[in-house]
Amino acid sequence: MKHTFILIALLVICSLCVFGCAQKDSDAVRIGVIAELTGDIPAVGASCKNAAELAVREINDNGGILLGGKKYPVELIIEDNAGKADQSASSAQKLITQQKVTAIVGPNASRYALPAAEIAESGKTVLITPWSTAPKATLNSKSNASKKYVFRACFIDPFQGGVIAKFTLDDLKLKKTAVLYDVASEYNKGIAEIFKEVYEKNGGTIVAFETYTTNDKDFSSQLTKIKKANPDIIFLPNYYSEVPLQIQQAKRLGISVPFIGSDSWGSEELLKLCGKDCEGYYFSTHYAADSASDETKKFIATYKAKYGTTPDDVAALTYDSFGLLAQAIKTAGKNDRQAVRDALAKIPLYNGVTGNMQFKEGSGDPIKSAVILQIKDGKFTWFANAKP
Repeated sequence: MKHTFILIALLVICSLCVFGCAQKDSDAVRIGVIAELTGDIPAVGASCKNAAELAVREINDNGGILLGGKKYPVELIIEDNAGKADQSASSAQKLITQQKVTAIVGPNASRYALPAAEIAESGKTVLITPWSTAPKATLNSKSNASKKYVFRACFIDPFQGGVIAKFTLDDLKLKKTAVLYDVASEYNKGIAEIFKEVYEKNGGTIVAFETYTTNDKDFSSQLTKIKKANPDIIFLPNYYSEVPLQIQQAKRLGISVPFIGSDSWGSEELLKLCGKDCEGYYFSTHYAADSASDETKKFIATYKAKYGTTPDDVAALTYDSFGLLAQAIKTAGKNDRQAVRDALAKIPLYNGVTGNMQFKEGSGDPIKSAVILQIKDGKFTWFANAKP
């Protein structure tokens, strides 16, 4: 961890020395992507890469982006962060200083988005994280003011945590909840704490608040304590790669209460890994493929035709990130980092495949809605909408 912080600090210093450099002279608009192609959540990286390539192909098939009376194609440059914080930072540094990209999309997981966001901010280069819901991603680490160059295409955890807490209380009518979360991960820890705060404020009781550390495989000790606490439901704000093992271990211990989750459940890999053990459970996320607008249905059909699977929330949010960037670049009228940043910050309304969103000047967090999905008959199915 200490090595990671030292490396990030050095990269920030390097980026400060070169941020004024112009982008590479090119007849293309260069966009970087940082994705978790290998490491702990490769399904997330694959969805991000697929949607990025789809979005860029559609832009280029239409002739590119119109700037000053001429259309320029988009050149996509993809970096694998390997599910590592330091590699996320170094990938951002490489894209900004060597590849001279106009903007960056990704990383997705909050624990990887945060270090990359620090580099992008110091390098005065737009970074849009499709899937990082941790508030710190768009906040200055020293002043807690909003970063100027970092945006996201998703809602943030204070909104999502409140949505899940109120859904558990008001819709499911369950008053006693246990929580199991990764204390070493910014996302898991943040949403667990927000859920606890909102749930208790609205009359619920947290009977157990148990932690583990990233890459742990044995949760029997924590689950035994949870079983003794006798909850009505268990909240797991953890990644799709971890949740199936946690639920399966819980059931082997004789725990029979339902589970509920957050947007980190939203990969189809969860269905493959969890099977019937997850049937009937709910989680909050960014869009519902089975309750979509015409524009979203078009995106889903195109994605399925290309990749043979329904796009998950990461894919949809990545696609929206490119849509936002394309609109900002076109509005800016030139392939210039500062102009693109200023145009993006002032987008009044964007109608994306994950719904309508808008940025208010001074914040990189969009105003948008969430949905509740249920795992039903082995599929993610729409259950309810939740507006800000």
